[in-house]
Amino acid sequence: MKWLKHGAIALVALCVLVFAVLATWEPHFASAANPPRGRDYSAEIIRDEWGVPHIYGKTDADAAFGIAVAHAEDDFFTLQDVVAMARGRYGAIAGEDGAKIDYVYHLIDARGTAEANYPKLPEDTRALFEAYAAGLNHYAARHPDEVKLANLFPISGIDVAAGFALRQPFFFGLDGVIGPLVAGENLRREHGPDIPGFPRPPLPVAAPPEPAVAPRQARRLVLPLGEDAEQLGSNAFAVAPRKGGGTTTLISNSHQPLRGGVAWYELVVESGEGWHFAGANFPGSPFPFLGHNEHLGWTNTVNTPDMIDVYSLELDASGTRYRLDGRWHDLESTWVTLPVKIGPVVLPVRREVLRSVHGPVIRNDKGAFAIRYGGIGRLEQLDAYYRLNKATSFAEWEAQIARLAIPSTNFIYADEKGTIAYVYNAAIPDRPENVKADWRNVLPGNRSDLIWQGAVDYEALPRIVNPASGWLYNSNNTPFTAAGRGSDLDPAAFSPLLGIELKQTNRSWRAYRLLSQASVLDRKALEAIKYDTGYERRGYVARLFDELAALKAKGRLAEARDLLLSWDFTADGRGRADALALLVIRDFMSADYNNKPFPNVAEKLAAAGAHLLTHFGRLDPPMGELLRLRQGGLDLPLDGGSDTLRASTTWDIDDDGRLSLKHGDSFIQWVEWQPGKRVFSRSIQPFGSASTRPQSRHYTDQMKLFVEHRLKPVHFWREDVLAHASKRLRVTNAGSRVR
Repeated sequence: MKWLKHGAIALVALCVLVFAVLATWEPHFASAANPPRGRDYSAEIIRDEWGVPHIYGKTDADAAFGIAVAHAEDDFFTLQDVVAMARGRYGAIAGEDGAKIDYVYHLIDARGTAEANYPKLPEDTRALFEAYAAGLNHYAARHPDEVKLANLFPISGIDVAAGFALRQPFFFGLDGVIGPLVAGENLRREHGPDIPGFPRPPLPVAAPPEPAVAPRQARRLVLPLGEDAEQLGSNAFAVAPRKGGGTTTLISNSHQPLRGGVAWYELVVESGEGWHFAGANFPGSPFPFLGHNEHLGWTNTVNTPDMIDVYSLELDASGTRYRLDGRWHDLESTWVTLPVKIGPVVLPVRREVLRSVHGPVIRNDKGAFAIRYGGIGRLEQLDAYYRLNKATSFAEWEAQIARLAIPSTNFIYADEKGTIAYVYNAAIPDRPENVKADWRNVLPGNRSDLIWQGAVDYEALPRIVNPASGWLYNSNNTPFTAAGRGSDLDPAAFSPLLGIELKQTNRSWRAYRLLSQASVLDRKALEAIKYDTGYERRGYVARLFDELAALKAKGRLAEARDLLLSWDFTADGRGRADALALLVIRDFMSADYNNKPFPNVAEKLAAAGAHLLTHFGRLDPPMGELLRLRQGGLDLPLDGGSDTLRASTTWDIDDDGRLSLKHGDSFIQWVEWQPGKRVFSRSIQPFGSASTRPQSRHYTDQMKLFVEHRLKPVHFWREDVLAHASKRLRVTNAGSRVR
């Protein structure tokens, strides 16, 4: 039996060896970055009483170095996730979910896009990215115990650029195309409105004229994510001095996840080269994406033009070639290794990545499909955002927007001279007008005349500057309601091939009505609008309540129906039906936003009632007991609904049945230019600046202000920062010291 014993020992040894290999292979397999070399950086980080970093540098590059260090001090945990995504290694941290992102990283060739375009960027832009990478390397080297993944650092500027290349198409819905294609599901285009044209604003405000021919609806192909799907959304407002009592106001109210890789991080930056800006960025960015400088500011909301085309490829018998204009062409094929963390080991999973001249290719049981999208293969947004930060006039600012380097997102603008503007920014594909094709649906992949090149001209996009109404807004609605009666754009003036959305949101209906009715939009009036919790009985809300009124029910279901029918259509937390309405409406908003079938009213009402009875013993608990803002040891009541201007969009359901907010009102910044005065702004975050540092007092210190609808001052000017400084730190490549 010795051979059995020896065999068992050998098997155990082999298992140990395999385990050791699976536990250690990934960092050695990962390619090392070329870190920035040969330059010294020095920055000062002054934190105010709220922990918000104010970063100072002699040069812009010095300041970018300091931005990376400051952000790492507050949230190195999330920054590492973003770096791992930018290097195709997120699966080694987040398992299967991370590997899906790594697959997309390879599919859209984020690394190749960065390698091809990064060297073409202006030298000062590249210097900014190299400095930012140096700052992350600096922090990682001095805090090795915090590093999640071996060989993740050092990184270079091109790694940071690859992260931009990966993330930029997700903001206009590329994940909603890739997901169904990978799963082999049918693609669906966005549903049009129930009636021709777009919904009219509520009376007494008159509606803009309806187009003679309605523009084509954007084909938003969505991934069926389930009932807890997060909804991107935002509100933005700009008011000219003639309407604002002499004050020019810009309100930034972006709705992002409260945590993670696209959560806002607040900062103020100032350099000796004229870069002085207050705003917020996402982890992995060396500059703010929105905010203000001394002269001007802007904010963004997500728009949904038709940015993506899908082509069905005709393959030969081998499945390796596709037909184009009567000739066969080889599919580009690359095999990649995806790391997938499972418990203590990381499995190497091999996947084939395909491309055609159209773009990335996904093969499933129904065939092979190529994807082409606006901004494909481009990376100029890295330079455009940097230039926007330093623009000093509307002409300079608009020149950067007109490049269409930033693939998509609405811009709402205001400045010290009282100019306000709305730009429906989008690098919409320049689809040929003279080619017969059904651009709304899957296109034949065997015709090169359907493979568009580049984007439409900037002049073709919706744009409003200084409307007669004196105000502008967007709440993820059609751009054809933006400025009020007499100032809105005519949809018929824009090509149907642009695929501009015609949808409204409840937030849009509310904002349009409230802005139109106000005689003056001063701070008090705007605060009432920004924190409004009302619903209009329109769209999905009207259909829901019409079906409720017709619902035959008895017992507890009838009790819940009658309670909800008594609701006052506000989510302010004061009414008996607010908690029930909050639970019910979210899924109907989600279905409308994601173009899914209208949910069953009886089922949703029964589920909401059962939840309240189970966890509260009643159908009418105060809404503030149900909806909570939770972080660390703080647990505070919230107001607002899933589609109200005071937005509490989505949440996690905790074990005690409470709803812990995870997406909605996030970073809010309120900017004012008053005659004869310097720019003044206020802001708030839901938690605090140190979002993943429980030991920091800035982990939760803004929560109470946030739930009370209060803002804190932004110390834009250095003398103000010094007067409110809580900590000063000088950081250089060689080390750091506290004073």
